[in-house]
Amino acid sequence: MKKDEIVYDDFAKVEMRLGKIVEVKEFPRARNPSYKVCVDFGELGQRWSSVQITNYAQDDVIDCKVICVVNMPPRNIAGFKSEILVMGVPNAAGETILLQPTHDAVLGSEVF
Repeated sequence: MKKDEIVYDDFAKVEMRLGKIVEVKEFPRARNPSYKVCVDFGELGQRWSSVQITNYAQDDVIDCKVICVVNMPPRNIAGFKSEILVMGVPNAAGETILLQPTHDAVLGSEVF
């Protein structure tokens, strides 16, 4: 589905940063299969999110660097406060593939 065109000022309101997944927990209360993940943003600290990435083994996402939206208000998901949005895209099977940088970068760096 094509979305409405935006101007640069709309895009500039979205704060995306590079983080590293440092902890993963099961989330059996979630409606869709999900994990609770803690993402470290370096000097900006750590935040938690609910992420539908159970196509990955828990151990496989530890230390993964990911792109996250960090300036949205927290959402209550099955009693859990999800503080950030971890970015991903679907593969052909509809599974979420995490957006990750191809080269090393500083944690907390802003996407532009």
